[in-house]
Amino acid sequence: MTSRTKIVFIALFTLTSIGFGQVKYSNEFLNIGVGVRSAGMGNSVVASTNDITAGYWNPASLIKLENNIELGYQHSELFAGVANYDYGGMSFKIDDFSTAGFSYIRSGVDDIPDTRNLIDANGDVNYDRIQSFSSIDDAFMFHYARKIGPPPLSIGGSVKIVRRKVGEFANAIGFGVDLSAFYELEKVNLGLNFRDISGTWNAWNFNKEELEEIFLLTNNEVPQNSIEITVPQMVVGGGYMYQINDKFSFYPELNLSITFDGKRNTLIKSDFASIDPRFGVEASYQKIIFLRAGINGFQKVATIDDEEKWYSSPGIGVGVNFEKVAIDYALTNIGGSSGFYTNSFFIRFEFNKRK
Repeated sequence: MTSRTKIVFIALFTLTSIGFGQVKYSNEFLNIGVGVRSAGMGNSVVASTNDITAGYWNPASLIKLENNIELGYQHSELFAGVANYDYGGMSFKIDDFSTAGFSYIRSGVDDIPDTRNLIDANGDVNYDRIQSFSSIDDAFMFHYARKIGPPPLSIGGSVKIVRRKVGEFANAIGFGVDLSAFYELEKVNLGLNFRDISGTWNAWNFNKEELEEIFLLTNNEVPQNSIEITVPQMVVGGGYMYQINDKFSFYPELNLSITFDGKRNTLIKSDFASIDPRFGVEASYQKIIFLRAGINGFQKVATIDDEEKWYSSPGIGVGVNFEKVAIDYALTNIGGSSGFYTNSFFIRFEFNKRK
């Protein structure tokens, strides 16, 4: 069975799951993350993101942007190129106390074969009757950050609109809110991002005319229009900047991603909450050349020998920061349980106001 054929079955299974209101892992494409610095550091950046990607990781830290305008773009290929993941963002300073931004995220599998009409009315296989469709997830995020109280403290938030579509079979529209805070004192950074604080609601609509025949033939119940809710998630973290000398610096950061919907397959879990630790480090030479490493995604996976083994998702990365352009690369999920690794590239443009 080819990778794309497998995706067809995955898509149909997903439709069935959504129809029955399974919400623990809804909108998972929004948990992948954006930016390549974060990917190289195991997604442990809630307390240190200081570029355009802060809108996703911690909107409050958008206030740290040194440039009046920033533009950024990222492209990643997932599952050996079967899926594509793209991010684009823009941020701009409103004044000395506030910053705003916008992010767009697209995750999708394109050109999925639709073999429902493979066999014609005469019972013959006709490959010319195969069509294709795409499974696309889109998110539009609007960010705002503002300094309050003492200068080191800032707060921020995001409003996000989610649009999901599985060919002509189903589509959904959703809405959610994130709230965050950032505190910086000398060499210590602290960050908090409360994602989906209100619960992100997705209203699913199914095309029964397209689905009914195939679901009945496979002895599945035709899904009904439903509401899917993404439960809140809290990400908290801290880091410390070690300035070795005038040229070299070293920054480690630890994040905890905490969910409150019961036990998940994480390193730390209970009936009340599950915690996924993330750890990353970044070494810098004159703030121009960066080397990064990180690890996250600790999970216990059953092997073919009916044994359980712990897996994680380590990553490494490198970055170069020129005067107005920054380029980052990361290789992630090295040796992960899925057997696939991910290449990610990110480019960022910085603009200052005219004098």
